Amino acid sequence: MAQKVRKAIIPAAGLGTRFLPATKAMPKEMIPIVDKPTIQFIIEEALASGIEDILIVTGKAKRSIEDHFDANVELEQNLKEKGKNELLKLVEETTGINLHFIRQSYPLGLGHAVLQAKAFVGNEPFIVMLGDDLMEDDVPLTKQLINDYEKTHASTIAVMQVPKEDTDKYGIIKPSGKVDKNLYNVEAFVEKPKVEDAPSDLAIIGRYLLTPEIFEILASQKPGAGNEIQLTDAIESLNKIQRVFAHEFKGKRFDVGDKFGYMKTSIEYSLAHPDLKDEMRDYLIELGKQLEGKKPAVKKEK
Repeated sequence: MAQKVRKAIIPAAGLGTRFLPATKAMPKEMIPIVDKPTIQFIIEEALASGIEDILIVTGKAKRSIEDHFDANVELEQNLKEKGKNELLKLVEETTGINLHFIRQSYPLGLGHAVLQAKAFVGNEPFIVMLGDDLMEDDVPLTKQLINDYEKTHASTIAVMQVPKEDTDKYGIIKPSGKVDKNLYNVEAFVEKPKVEDAPSDLAIIGRYLLTPEIFEILASQKPGAGNEIQLTDAIESLNKIQRVFAHEFKGKRFDVGDKFGYMKTSIEYSLAHPDLKDEMRDYLIELGKQLEGKKPAVKKEK
């Protein structure tokens, strides 16, 4: 019987330089999608997947993450007195979660951030969830990985097809046949290969289910791409001593790690927001008409 997957790690120590100046004093994980911080979506996915304890690996100027998931007695009392029960419910949803925090003192890479969780994880399988990727599917992606683990008892990495020209931006797998409908055996994991050298178009996305043996590898891992301790390199080493599978995600992925991806995500989420969807739809339709009118006339060929 597979050991239960109870714990998740959310690395949140990055500087968020792609969102400056907004992230000069505010963690990028607290930038909202409509009215909810991005990190809250990640935590909600973990809880919906049966995760019981979550460790957030933070850095300097990240205190607001802790504050967001702490009780705010004055605010709650104010909302209660004014009968704003719907808002009170939203505030209370962010408390009572088994959250733990640890600092990553130096930005030495994702692998190093995960290594900070060794004592928290102990000798258990665990999930790593990156905050730059929001995932939508009927079954949460984290739960999909847990379901795979219950069958294989092995580490499983989430992957998704990406355009061939984008393969140099991701860790890429070299698959060696399917085990199940969405599950691949993996011959190799390659961190950000040159486009011409990419072994496939299946890219590692921000969800990993790992066995605790990864910590011993990370502890002696040498810096890789970007002179950082790369988690992908450690997974490649793990794959040489025990099976590591890749689960192909077929749902919808929102990349909020760059400005354009963030803007697209905000628009799509606003179109699904009960308070905004009608106004936003009408606004986009009207905006589309205005932009259409500004298009330069196409010259007819003689």
